[in-house]
Formats: sequence, structure tokens, C-alpha cells
Amino acid sequence: MKKSVQYTLAPEIAFDPEKLETFVINKEGLAGSDSITIQLTNRSIDARSRKVKVNLQADLYVNQEPDKLLSQTFEYSDVSKADPAIIIGAGPAGMFAALRFIELGIKPIVLERGKDVQSRRRDLAAINKEHIVNPESNYCFGEGGAGTYSDGKLYTRSKKRGDFRRILEIFVAHGAREEILIDAHPHIGTNKLPKIVAAIRETILQAGGEVHFDTKVTDFLLEGEKIKGVKTQHGDTLLARAVVLATGHSARDIFGLLHQKNILIERKPFALGVRIEHAQSLIDKIQYHCNNRGLLPAAAYSLVSQVGFKGVKKGVFSFCMCPGGFIVPAATAPGEVVVNGMSPSRRDSKFANSGIVVAIDEGDLRPFAQYGPLAGLEFQKRIEQTACQIAGGGQTAPAQLMADFVNGKISSQLLETSYKPGLTSVDMREVLPQAISHRLKYGFVQFGKKMRGYLTNEAQIVGVESRTSSPVRIPRDRETLEHTQVKGLYPCGEGAGYAGGIASAAMDGERVAERVMEKYFGR
Repeated sequence: MKKSVQYTLAPEIAFDPEKLETFVINKEGLAGSDSITIQLTNRSIDARSRKVKVNLQADLYVNQEPDKLLSQTFEYSDVSKADPAIIIGAGPAGMFAALRFIELGIKPIVLERGKDVQSRRRDLAAINKEHIVNPESNYCFGEGGAGTYSDGKLYTRSKKRGDFRRILEIFVAHGAREEILIDAHPHIGTNKLPKIVAAIRETILQAGGEVHFDTKVTDFLLEGEKIKGVKTQHGDTLLARAVVLATGHSARDIFGLLHQKNILIERKPFALGVRIEHAQSLIDKIQYHCNNRGLLPAAAYSLVSQVGFKGVKKGVFSFCMCPGGFIVPAATAPGEVVVNGMSPSRRDSKFANSGIVVAIDEGDLRPFAQYGPLAGLEFQKRIEQTACQIAGGGQTAPAQLMADFVNGKISSQLLETSYKPGLTSVDMREVLPQAISHRLKYGFVQFGKKMRGYLTNEAQIVGVESRTSSPVRIPRDRETLEHTQVKGLYPCGEGAGYAGGIASAAMDGERVAERVMEKYFGR
């Protein structure tokens, strides 16, 4: 017998397998059954009231074998002799485009400027310990893209853009925990993602695809308004019917190359601000209304407000909240300081961090109008360079206690931090433009009213959180997904302005691969 059920339970029952089984047996009158399997299908936490509850959906199997959680199988036939398509970038958009190409009988040739996921570790260590930034291999560039060594969140609001469940199942098929198929906010963890990314690469290689590391594209080969291929820094020329551009939000040289080649690109709104770090125990206490969260996972939060400056209201909001996580250096060039957040799979760090950012639009970019579509990129760059200079010229990040920032006071001492390169106390108003500082200040005041205890000097802000999304959009046709001007060029993923995270980028990669096949491979 199979039966679908829904329960709202206390955490001490929902997260304890033995207590949950006892509850189900009593609730459903199943005492005496030979075998009972409880297969969770969805789990979410409701912390809106003072008594936290867990909502569960499950399938009960009584005296029969449970269905497999994986509903799909993935077959990758040999495409070593098939016609190729070029993919620039081995982040989630590029990797999932490659897998889909293989399923469609097309040979993917993936070009990645950075190193393989294992070799990246040495360059990340150099950033943290020696403050040395390798422009080609860092927290943003390399196999798996920015998400691999940042966090691994898979939650997305853009599920209509593709088969979200399919993306999750591909991750599970390559080594991710099955829990990501169940949790309302699935998360793999930066400690688990590298092996999964490497497994996806092996699938591509075993099927006859190609993956080339340390291979930066330096030119696009155009014939009229059609792209014919690319050149790399090694002097190699690669030709293909289609080129998928999946370079991520920080490939500034690619944006510059597109502009130089008169390939249409556009300014795009983005957001910029700081990363704030609290003790995880404080966030747990605020969110769960208790001093000990017990079996509950590290608490997260989501905050948004509207704050005016000179008569213009803009959004101030939390971004990429990392419970039980760490702040990491995400610069892609020497002379700049950029921060991001990550969480391991267990989310067991004693720190909680989140980006708190302000919406940036055309009004903010007027002083950079001379840079045309690259105005947002220059805006980011100036602030990142200022942060670096004020904090000492390395990867030490500028920081200030939260209440001190709101009250306009330089912090005499900072708190312990998860940010390994270290912090230096500064007036963050010297780092950030006035409009951003003002909106952050009053945003924090409003957040402190929404979450009592959030606004405190037991938290500190760290700068700058500037790579929230691409400041550039590479325009494409809504139906064909092909560039509006250059035939055969397919802008894809977060860097092109069409995704916002691992899952949405992966779905976009699959969609682009399908459109390429339809137009250029006739199947």
C-alpha cells in the first residue's frame, strides 16, 4: 500500500527519524505492519509564530518497496565524432549546456579560463593567506564557476524557465545528497560541490566531449554578422556552428571584447552593498524564539525594505544569506576587494552572513556615462578599488560594527570574523557612495524593527558585496535565445543577464542547448 500524507510537526519529531516513525505508526494505525517506509517528498520550516513548526509531505509504503526518489534516468551516448558546439565557461550554465548537448547528439567543447576544481584550491589558499589574486583562477573563475566555492544554494524563483526537478536530479545522479529533492530551500554545500562538479566533467569527457582548462578566449571570429568560432590565448582557432557564451558575471574582459567588436551589449540594473556577519546563535534566537535551536537547521532570514534618498526610493535587501557560513574574498584582480558568502553542507560555522545590498540603476551610473554599456562595470570597479586602498592594499577587507555604522562612529575594535584575510576598521562611508551608505543605514534601522536584536554592535558589516549579478546584459531573442545581432552566438546564464544562481543558470544552459540544436543541427 502507498499513501501520501501531510503533517505539521514539532522539530523534535520532524527531524528525529525514530520519533517520526513512531508518530506515523500511531497516527495512521499501522502497528503490526511487516514493513513501513516513510519517504519524505517535501520539508519546510514555518518560524512565523513563536512556536516553530515543520511542514512535511511524505509517501508511506506499507509492505511494499518504495519508489525511487529519482524519477529520471540520464543517458549520455558517445558524441566524440559528432559535430561540435563551443561553450565558453564551465560554470553551471556551461556544464548543463554541455550535458544537454550530449543528450541531443552534439559534441560540446568547453573552454574554461580557470583551472580544474581541485587545482583551484591552491589559488584560493593564496588569496586567503598571502593576499595574492590570480586573475584567471579564484573564487569566481575556474571549473564550476563562482558557485562551487561560494555556497551551493539551489533555490530559485525562476522554476518556469526549465525543469527544476530535472536539474536537482542531475546533481543527485552525480553525487549530491537526495535531501536536495526534498527540502524547500535545497543546498549542497561548498564542501560537497567540488566532487559533484568533477563528476559532471567526467560524464562530459566519457561521452566524448572536451573540457579545456587554462584556456581563455581572446577573440571572436566573425564573418559578417555570423560567429564562426573563437581564438584562445594559446593562439588556437576553434570553429563551430554555434558558440554558447556562459562566462559568468565577473568576466569583465569578455564584456570589453564584445564592446570592442561592436557586438551589442546593454547596461543592466544590479545591486551593491556590504556583507553583514552575526553570530549564528543570535540569528537562531531571533528566528526560532529560543536559546537553543536543537535539531533545527541553522536559521536563515530574508529582509527587504524601501529607503529614500533625495526623493528617490530604492530597494535595500538581503542577498545570498549564508547560515552557518563564512565570508570569502571574491576579487578577480589585484587591487580590488570583493566579498561573498558560502556555507558548508552542515552549515555548522558559528557565523551567519548575508549580503545587504542596494538596487543600482541608471541614476547611479550617470557619472560613468562615458563608458556606455560598461558604465555599471566601471561603477563596481571604482568602489572595489577604493575598498582595497582604504583597507591597506591587500585582501584585508574594510569593516565597521553595525550600530557604529548607523550612528556614524568609527569602531574602535572589530569582532571575531570568518573572513580569513582579516578586517580593518574604517568608516564605511568612505568606501561606499553617499546614496548607498544612506540607504544601508536606514535599511538597517528598519531591519532592526523587523528582527528584534538584528541591529547591534554584536554584528559587523564587511565591504564590498559588489558581484551580486552582471552589470551587463547581452541581448538575445526571446524565442530563439540567439543574440539579436550576431547569428550563432548564444548568451547564456548569469553573466549574460539571464539567470541568478546555480539552478537558474543550469536551466538556462539546457534551454540554450535545445535552441542551438533546433536551429543549427536540424533535430
